[in-house]
Amino acid sequence: MTDTNDAPAPSGEQLASARRFVKLHGKPSKAVVENIGRAGARVVLVGADGAMGDVMVPTPATGQALVEAISELETAAWDAETVNATVIGPGHRRRMAGPRARR
Repeated sequence: MTDTNDAPAPSGEQLASARRFVKLHGKPSKAVVENIGRAGARVVLVGADGAMGDVMVPTPATGQALVEAISELETAAWDAETVNATVIGPGHRRRMAGPRARR
């Protein structure tokens, strides 16, 4: 098990990005910390309006620290409540589908 005290703290830029998202998309916003291996972790943000965003951090522990540092963020998981709170527009669907879908 990794000691979370050894994890880098979230940078000012990462905190500012998450705070900007909350300001634009409403309170409370949800945050799901996803481990993406050697690349670090992705903090997926879901706004009160259903918008999605993300912040990349070096470790899952850093992601959790980011969520804890912003009082307007709630720690969440990809459960039915969080998934149903998302509103995925056509532009986002095209980006997720990849280049073949854009032909």
